[in-house]
Amino acid sequence: MKSVTAISSSIPCLNKAFRTLFTHTTTNPSALHTLYRNLQNPHRPITLTFSLILRRQSHSLNHGFISSRKKPSFAVAKCLSSISSSAHTVDWNDAVSCSEIAEAEELSLEREEDEDDASATAVKPYIPVRAFFFSTSVDLRSLVEKNKQNFIPPSSRMTNYVVLRFGDTKKAPTALGANLSGSDCCYMVVFQYGSIVLFNVSDHEVDGYLKIVERHASGLLPEMRKDEYEVREKPTLSTWMQGGLDYIMLQYMNIDGIRTIGSVLGQSIALDYYVRQVDGMVAEFTDINRGMEKTGTFTMERKKLFQLVGKANSNLADVILKLGLFERSDIAWKDAKYAQIWEYLRDEFELTQRFASLDFKLKFVEHNIRFLQEILQNRKSDFLEWLIIILIGAEILISVYDIAHKSSIAL
Repeated sequence: MKSVTAISSSIPCLNKAFRTLFTHTTTNPSALHTLYRNLQNPHRPITLTFSLILRRQSHSLNHGFISSRKKPSFAVAKCLSSISSSAHTVDWNDAVSCSEIAEAEELSLEREEDEDDASATAVKPYIPVRAFFFSTSVDLRSLVEKNKQNFIPPSSRMTNYVVLRFGDTKKAPTALGANLSGSDCCYMVVFQYGSIVLFNVSDHEVDGYLKIVERHASGLLPEMRKDEYEVREKPTLSTWMQGGLDYIMLQYMNIDGIRTIGSVLGQSIALDYYVRQVDGMVAEFTDINRGMEKTGTFTMERKKLFQLVGKANSNLADVILKLGLFERSDIAWKDAKYAQIWEYLRDEFELTQRFASLDFKLKFVEHNIRFLQEILQNRKSDFLEWLIIILIGAEILISVYDIAHKSSIAL
C-alpha cells in the first residue's frame, strides 16, 4: 500500500473510484509494477495502462467493478483517457467497451515487445572476413597507382602491405568508436607476399576484388588458398575484446583493427601454403626412403636433388623474411588494445606452433638432403677412382707395348 500511496499522492486530483482501482491492483504485484512503469512514461496514454490492469485483474475484482468472463460486453462506467504530468489533471470520458480496452491492451503489449526487440539488438551484425593466397608476389606500387582514390595512407612504418577502401567512403568508420558492421564500406588488405584479406565483402563480390589484385600479381598459383573468419561489434561489451569460436567480438572496428586482424590472417593463409609445400617435399623423401629400404639404392638425379635443396631454402626464407612471422605489428607496439588482438589471433591461428611444425619438417628434409648428397658424392668419388685406375692401367699397357716394340726393333 505504500507504493499505491506514493502513486496516488503524485496525482492529487484522483477521485475515489480511481483510488479503488489502485487498491484492487495491490492484489497482483505485477499489475502494480505495470501501472507504475507506465505512469512514468509520458508518451503512453493512461488508457492503455488501465486497460492492461483491467484485463489482468478481471478475474480478481468483485462483481461490483467488472467481470469480463461472465459479461464480456459490460461497459466500464468511466475510464481515464489522458493525464498531464505537468498540470496533474485527470480527464474523464464516456463509457468504453471491453473490446476497446482489449485493443488498447494489445497495442500496449506490442509496444513493450518493440522495446524488448530494440534492447536485444545490442550486438550488431557480424563483419565477414575472407583471406586468400593465390600468388607469391604482388606489385604494391602499381596497385596503388591504379587505385589512388581507394588508397588509405599507412599509419606505421610497415611497407609490405596496403589498405584499399571501396564503397561509400563518406560513411566510412574513420572516427574512434565508429562501427563498420551494417555500413556499405568494404576494405581490402593486400600483402606483398601474395595474401589478400577482404573485410565486409559479400560472396558475389569477392571475384571482382580479386581481379583488381590479379592484374598486379606474379607467380600465380594453380590452386588458391582460402580461409574465413568473423568480426562482431558490440558497443556495450564490458571489455575491449572477447574471443569466440571462429570469431572475435570488439567494442568497435576501425582502420587500425582492420590492419591488425588483416596482418595475422594474411600470415596465416600464406603459412598454410608453405606448410603444404614442405609437406609435399616430406612425402617425396618418404617415398625415396621406402624405395631405398626395398632396393638398397636410389635413382634420383643430382639436378632433382639440388632443386629440392633450393625449394626448401626458399620456403624457409619466405616464411621468415617475406611474411615477417616474428615481427610484431607497429600498431600493436603503439596501442595495448591492438596488441591484445594481435596476440589473441596469433594464438587462435596457432602461428607459433605451425611454424615450429614447419621448421621440424624442414629439418627432416635437410637431413635427407644431406644424406643423399653424401651418397651422390660417394658415387662420384667411386667413379673418379675407377677412372684413375683405368687410366693407370691404360698407361701401363701403353708402356709395355712401347717396350716390346722397341725390343723387337733392336733384334
